[in-house]
Amino acid sequence: MNSQWIDIKSPDGAYGAYLSLPPAGKGPGIVLFEEIFGVNRHIRAVADQYALDGFVVLAPDVFWRAGARLEFGYEGEDRERAVANMKSLDPKKAAEDIKTTVAASRARPEVAGKVAALGYCMGGRLAYIAAATAGVDAAVSFYGGAIHDQLERVPSIKCPMQFHYGEKDTGIPLEAVEKVKAAFKGKNAEFHIYAAGHGFNCWDRSAYHAPSAALAHGRSLEFLVKTLY
Repeated sequence: MNSQWIDIKSPDGAYGAYLSLPPAGKGPGIVLFEEIFGVNRHIRAVADQYALDGFVVLAPDVFWRAGARLEFGYEGEDRERAVANMKSLDPKKAAEDIKTTVAASRARPEVAGKVAALGYCMGGRLAYIAAATAGVDAAVSFYGGAIHDQLERVPSIKCPMQFHYGEKDTGIPLEAVEKVKAAFKGKNAEFHIYAAGHGFNCWDRSAYHAPSAALAHGRSLEFLVKTLY
């Protein structure tokens, strides 16, 4: 893969982002937002996956203020540390970083045309925030937590959005999904529900569900092609 870590300048200092380029060298942009576990092996592989599909992918280090390139495991004490780290994230600073990263993506010479936001878990919520505040051209949210508690942002969203949820997700019950769906009534938004739990796209997690992950990836690609090209 043609991938590397780069630095993005912000008013508070520089932070890292994992950049993965498509075989053609150019393409539409995707800003990829991590789960609470960092820009780890899995997120970097997802960036490479979408790069191979033809996109210029930029995955920012969301937790950089707490420490550069922090990575956490999915179980036990590591998971508890990841949750605590997420809770310490300053929403205003995170929103500023979202805008800065989207602008950095648009400024890349490899980015030809439009830019989307895409994220998983916490990153799914950040992709939603990017749609509301950062002027992206499309957004894809995989099991984004707490979106149903931030529905006041929906009127600000003008771009197409796509949502992926697991029907067995105990953290995001279907009632919460229905609230999001109702808030997006009349807007350009897709909702897909899978016979899976939270984190079904991550092949490094016990929750991984290959059929759902493959179907969701295909739907995401179709959506991104339609909205970015």
